[in-house]
Amino acid sequence: MIHDDIAAFAAALPPRRALAGLDLGTATIGIAVSDTFLSVATPLQTLRRKRFGIDAAALLAILDARLIGGIVIGLPRNMDGTEGPRAQATRAFARNLTALRDMPLTFWDERLSTVAAERALIEADTSRRKRAEVIDHVAAAYILQGALDRLARLRG
Repeated sequence: MIHDDIAAFAAALPPRRALAGLDLGTATIGIAVSDTFLSVATPLQTLRRKRFGIDAAALLAILDARLIGGIVIGLPRNMDGTEGPRAQATRAFARNLTALRDMPLTFWDERLSTVAAERALIEADTSRRKRAEVIDHVAAAYILQGALDRLARLRG
């Protein structure tokens, strides 16, 4: 089930299950996962996109193997907060994914997440080639960590 409100998403989550964070691009899907305490996001991998059926099967296999209890998808809003075609495509992907698997899902504003990931990788003195390989799943970790921090504040 898709929850636009993070509090409703938190209420729908099963206990002691990790979350997955997704950074959906046109060519790739960056994936990050949390720990079961929902405190730390870790970059996992980047999938090369083919078509929805193949992408969804690969993604669901990862979610099943890691016993993921919910998904946080980065929503690419415009800088003025409006939603354009990329945000609409992300919402369509989420609808199609939840039709295959009923799992709590929410969106997290991903504005500047790739910029933050890029800066962190540069500060870590990561080569340009290596940055290109990992940027998507590092951005997914930034997205997921933002949601985890908000969930922690909700829990008090």
